[in-house]
Amino acid sequence: MKPAFRALAFVLQFATLGLAIAFIVTRLWPEIPARLRGGAETAGSSVNASAAAMPQAPVAAAGNLGTGPVSYADAVAHAAPAVVNIYANKVIASQRRLVQVDPLTQRMLGGISVGPPAYRREQSLGSGVIVSPDGYVLTNNHVIARSNDIQVLLYDGRIATARLVGGDEDTDLAVLKIDATDLPSMKLDEAPAVNVGDVVLAIGNPIGLGKTVTMGIASAIDRQLDQWAYEDFIQTDAAINSGNSGGALVNARGELVGINTANVPQRQIAEGIGFAIPVATAKGVLDQIVEHGMVVRGWLGVEYGRMPIPAGTTLATAVRGAQVLGVYPQSPADKAGLQVGDVLLSFNGEEIDDALELRKREAAAAPGSKAHVSGLRAGIAFEADVTLVQRPVLNRIQIPTG
Repeated sequence: MKPAFRALAFVLQFATLGLAIAFIVTRLWPEIPARLRGGAETAGSSVNASAAAMPQAPVAAAGNLGTGPVSYADAVAHAAPAVVNIYANKVIASQRRLVQVDPLTQRMLGGISVGPPAYRREQSLGSGVIVSPDGYVLTNNHVIARSNDIQVLLYDGRIATARLVGGDEDTDLAVLKIDATDLPSMKLDEAPAVNVGDVVLAIGNPIGLGKTVTMGIASAIDRQLDQWAYEDFIQTDAAINSGNSGGALVNARGELVGINTANVPQRQIAEGIGFAIPVATAKGVLDQIVEHGMVVRGWLGVEYGRMPIPAGTTLATAVRGAQVLGVYPQSPADKAGLQVGDVLLSFNGEEIDDALELRKREAAAAPGSKAHVSGLRAGIAFEADVTLVQRPVLNRIQIPTG
């Protein structure tokens, strides 16, 4: 054990000597430790500088992620005063009918009217948007259809009787007029662009509760439901319920971007799917109804739809054009010889991508003007000149579909 103790004592002696020397040095030359520390920091800085000089992976700036407002109260305060509640009243006559007990007599004669007709009042709820300070209001045509008394509840609690200026079943829009001035209104002249993902707010009168705001995003644009002739909907997941029809769809700045119109029926087991008519479409209908009392549109006299995708189609194959599904009797198309099954590929020298594009070009042409159409009939090219007429109300016309 003695050698081990000697080694330990030797180490302790040198440690004690080192501490004593360090103590003396720091007392006689105090600047030496500072110099030693400065050299170490310089070496560390050189290492850090070398690391900084090495290429780094790019990091996205926080500002690029986008920030949204904590509240949309300013947007609502800007837009809500121009949104009104609409109460459309209609009187419906019903006749009592005596039902025959004998089934054979019932089939032969049906029910027999008994006594005077009974009248009942029916009220539909909706919303509208004031689009001019002198009282023009945009709403949906289905809200006020066949109504004989239309009442408008303004933002300040006043009630005004509205008259129908005109309605357009093809877009489900209608224009009302109330006798008032200096009303809050929403601009249609400078429609802001709508992009998928933009925050939107739906303002209206759902199920008669009164002014209500719901929030969502623009889920899609250029949607078609095949319910009306001219469709170019904004799809949104902002809640649009019964009574919201005709109300305003606004962006996060409170600017009008659409007129709320429809939602998907609940029987289809779908949530968060509502539709609004874009401002550009609404403005075109408004201007024409105010000027003419109706919407002036050119009409070929055919019903057409999307082109079917043939079997064996590859990604490199582009399917374009509009297929004629039916031709109205004595219509311009009928007189020009267009037939069911024709594929229309151009209109006045411009190519047709799909049925929606053809419908827009047809409507934009003035009644009385001539249109040159070309396409394929049973795979063979053909051309025809058609003189367009004013588009009629088509809900009572039966169309042969071949």
